[in-house]
Amino acid sequence: MHRRPSMHRAACALLVALALALTACGDPAPPATRDGLRVVATTSIVGDVVSSIVGDAGEVEVLMAPGQDPHAFEPSARQAQSLREADLVVANGLGLEAALDDLLEAAEDEGVRVLHLAEQLDPLALDVDVHDDDEHDDDEEHTASDGHDHGEFDPHVWLDPVRMSEGARLIARAIADVAASEVDWAARGDAAAAAILDAHADVEASVEGLPVACRVLVTNHEVLGYFAARYDFEVVATLVEGTADLSSMSPQDFARIAEVVRETGVPAIFTEVGESSRLVEALAAEVDGEVAVVALHAEALGEPGSGAETYVGLLRTNARLIADALAPCAA
Repeated sequence: MHRRPSMHRAACALLVALALALTACGDPAPPATRDGLRVVATTSIVGDVVSSIVGDAGEVEVLMAPGQDPHAFEPSARQAQSLREADLVVANGLGLEAALDDLLEAAEDEGVRVLHLAEQLDPLALDVDVHDDDEHDDDEEHTASDGHDHGEFDPHVWLDPVRMSEGARLIARAIADVAASEVDWAARGDAAAAAILDAHADVEASVEGLPVACRVLVTNHEVLGYFAARYDFEVVATLVEGTADLSSMSPQDFARIAEVVRETGVPAIFTEVGESSRLVEALAAEVDGEVAVVALHAEALGEPGSGAETYVGLLRTNARLIADALAPCAA
């Protein structure tokens, strides 16, 4: 199911070898670090959900820091070793963490339990034709390609909190399979799910004032498919597709998307915190500068003070940013 970019294979094989060397040649970890539950989470978003469930009942290591792009992440040899020493690894999956695919497979081969979360949450199929506004498919099961060559399914499940609430329960069940039985992991999973669903209700409240005609999204790359499907939005254009980056956009594509922006009259184009906004700003200028450029926390938690330091905070903050940016349409 996953596409594994060939450029990562040699590096990942080397990391596996280095991790084995660290285990064989390094000093054994002190017993205290090996006692109790040890869970490794790949992304900052998955890590926050895992941490909310584990609490003080174990140790959680999150490989990616807040603000770190999962697509660009490269693990260290020590992190590769951590995957092999965990009781449980929780990965987003569906190709999001491409540089970790071989390491996760190696850990599984050695008996580590690895939960590939997204593939168990009824993932949406990718629709590579979303860039053609006339061919946009409104069916919830066919959404936009994420622009990073993930394969058949969209990995960005966390932008649908209803799916992620079920993900919290799946995580809790996976922890229960490897952890001490005296903890009520089902109750912890239910509590985490309830908190996520509370955020979902707040997202609904944030966008409820937007009429259907205003629920139109233009993005720098295709990351908002789950958000659009859950909250009745439509992604009408994205600046890049496939493995392209912003700098590779052709003049013809740029002109076509500018025309879509003019025709739809969208008041905002959405990009991501940490991404270059040069081309997005150029697009806004092309349509007479009447379009705002709004950065969302789409693929990683935010830094302190961002309002997106936690997963539920990210959901609420993004919803407010989207609602505020599209509000002129409803005026």
